[in-house]
Amino acid sequence: MTIEPSTTSDERARLLCARLDRPVVLVGMMGVGKSSVGRKLAAALALPFADADDEIEEAAQMTIADMFERFGEPSFRDGERRVIARLLGEAPCVIATGGGAFVQEETRALILQRGIAVWLDSDIATLVERVKRKDTRPLLRGGDPAEILARLKAEREPFYMQAPIRVMSENGPHADTVRRIMEALDQWL
Repeated sequence: MTIEPSTTSDERARLLCARLDRPVVLVGMMGVGKSSVGRKLAAALALPFADADDEIEEAAQMTIADMFERFGEPSFRDGERRVIARLLGEAPCVIATGGGAFVQEETRALILQRGIAVWLDSDIATLVERVKRKDTRPLLRGGDPAEILARLKAEREPFYMQAPIRVMSENGPHADTVRRIMEALDQWL
């Protein structure tokens, strides 16, 4: 059932939400807007929102940067997988994941099996502009952010491509990205 364009945006969101039977999981590079877009998408769909990184920090009682430093990335990724598995067990909601979550085989399999993965994609220039706003990203320490992001994007795209839905997150209002996600979900469902 495709939602008619003449329907109001609130009505379209309600109809779309009624068809969701599992969480919508936003995947993609750091800085692409998964958290901020995810909050707006959840609000538009009247669904709960969870930021996996926030949930991980709450469960561990420390920042992600501290987890990387104290225990290393493999330990962090194991905790991340467990938190995402818990979030995927909930009713329909919107989940924003960390940039590397979908790259991990077990985590990706969980998301593809129990959620609707939406790859938010963006060009490198937009990512660089966005990540400059936050100085807490462990993978960007000690190097040129543009070079690191370009390398990570090239490495991770084969994994992100496995998401059944891809939406561009461009400079401009997040409401535009939310609208594109809702349209893509409507077509996919």
